[in-house]
Amino acid sequence: MNDDWRCTYRLQLGPDLDFRRARELVPYLRELGVSHLYLSPSLQAAPGSTHGYDVADPTRISDDLGGEGAFRELCEAGLGVLLDIVPNHMATVDENPFWADPERRAKFFDWDPETGWHRRFFTIDSLAGVRVEDPEVFEVTHAKALELVREGLVDGLRIDHPDGLANPREYLDRLADRGVRRIWVEKILEHGEELRDWPVEGTTGYEFANDVTALFVDPAGEQPLSELYAELTGETRHFSEVASLAKLDQAHTDLRPELERLHGLWDGPGLEEATASLPVYRTYVEPETGRVEEADRHALLLLPEELRRALLLEEPASPELVTRFQQVTGPVMAKGVEDTAFYRWVRLTALNEVGGNPDRFSLPVEEFHRANLERARRFPLHLLATQTHDTKRSGDVRARIGALAGMADEWAEQARAWRILDDGHENYQLLQALVGAWPVERGRIEAYMQKAMREAGRNTSWAEPNEAHEQAVSEAVGRFYERPPKGFDELVARIAAEGRLVSLAHTLLKLTVPGLPDIYQGDELESLNLVDPDNRRPVDWEARRRALADPPPKLRVIRGALELRARRPEAFAGGYEPVDAGPDVCAFVRGDGEVLVAVRLRGPVVKPAVAVPGSWRDVLGDVGPVALLERA
Repeated sequence: MNDDWRCTYRLQLGPDLDFRRARELVPYLRELGVSHLYLSPSLQAAPGSTHGYDVADPTRISDDLGGEGAFRELCEAGLGVLLDIVPNHMATVDENPFWADPERRAKFFDWDPETGWHRRFFTIDSLAGVRVEDPEVFEVTHAKALELVREGLVDGLRIDHPDGLANPREYLDRLADRGVRRIWVEKILEHGEELRDWPVEGTTGYEFANDVTALFVDPAGEQPLSELYAELTGETRHFSEVASLAKLDQAHTDLRPELERLHGLWDGPGLEEATASLPVYRTYVEPETGRVEEADRHALLLLPEELRRALLLEEPASPELVTRFQQVTGPVMAKGVEDTAFYRWVRLTALNEVGGNPDRFSLPVEEFHRANLERARRFPLHLLATQTHDTKRSGDVRARIGALAGMADEWAEQARAWRILDDGHENYQLLQALVGAWPVERGRIEAYMQKAMREAGRNTSWAEPNEAHEQAVSEAVGRFYERPPKGFDELVARIAAEGRLVSLAHTLLKLTVPGLPDIYQGDELESLNLVDPDNRRPVDWEARRRALADPPPKLRVIRGALELRARRPEAFAGGYEPVDAGPDVCAFVRGDGEVLVAVRLRGPVVKPAVAVPGSWRDVLGDVGPVALLERA
């Protein structure tokens, strides 16, 4: 068992990276300085699975990834292990013994044998909701994961989509009672929402990803970029208006089976509007215990009075209504906002990130400090991410796109001239993807645009693909690649240079503010990933091994900061004190004044000079406009 949590490193296991290949990476990752592997789901998945979230048998380790022997060897190879598990759903395949047997299906799944209805994971028919609230179902489906924890092979669990469960708090309490000391939850917190007092170390880190992105977006760019967006697309609404309509659309269409189920439990009007009205993913009312918190009351303020009182247990109501309503509002939010509105409203796509609010253009340094102080107080091992397998784009791409706010006038002049596509929304989204990921292969951009257009559902969709429109877009992209417009390469080079400086600062902050830093596979070098499946492409591990001999700036920052965390663990487990260095610098000290961090937010490209008394040693040297100092 390894309880020295210094930094996790996320590995996406699959056909190109099984347990044996992952074990071969351990010496490199130890040299990099990480303490724990953060493994994607490793239990037996459906045939042909490329990600592991479609579990077919949770009682055994994946044979496709190498089997239990190889998994145990990986766990004993010299790094701790944080394992991703999927309690909410399983694959509806014949290879799933719990689904194939009708009697077990009725026991293990939210399934109606009369109608064939089953609770889905979002809109995916082939993933069925598990009744993990049943103690027997919990024991059977978690036996293997708990065994691995009990034997010290796995040091912590990452819980996928806890908001799908009937009672997340009860489930997490049960895990803790069974000896799981370290638990992280993939809980998407909306702006201003606090994580409940659950027995967890924190979430998987989207809050930090959104905050650190907005911290570097120049607020002076908001008005000119808003005016440019309206000019190019005709869109003058706030994001919140677009998101509300997209959520309601999902409730009426793709999530129709779940809403019909709710209508069978409540005969009043307005259920679709009610599920789309929450400002958060879900509430956590417990009909079985009568537990209702103030945050639940606040989240339901916009509901019709009779329904609101029933869901808050203030009037008699079916417990199933309360549970099912809470299980469906998350999918309405996720499908409406993340998978639709983020592709319909594209003023500055760096801000269109899971858990983010694109209406918030930038973040003052004081608010960034406040979030760090609160994290240090409540969840000091809260994960800190800049890229995950679910982010809409990598941190490096967000850094580049965010930099457009600092060169708004120049960008606006070129964006008006660069008309690649006929549709204004699609053209502006394409331009941001190109400057964010350039040089990016044509095939990757075409795949990205197809997904983005289908998610937006304006000119084509997943349900009704408009092949003629998609082909026209593909051909227009091809013409762009044959002859990029005048000035494109020059401007993109300047955007990329500024983006790399911002990425350095993102990286240093992730490694030094309160929390547990997480590095997504390959992200120790420049990572210009777009949305999945683009971000799950094979990593060039040999290039990263070679880079250790003469590390580029981003890798130097990671190695230097992780060496410092290993050398001064008490500093990073201790205090956090903001240092006032003006609106264009973020600075703070950690521990008892042992470590000083300062990064440039905008302005002249120089290493920040912060006046803090004492003698200091420079940890990083000349890598850019960031500073990491330890007291001499």
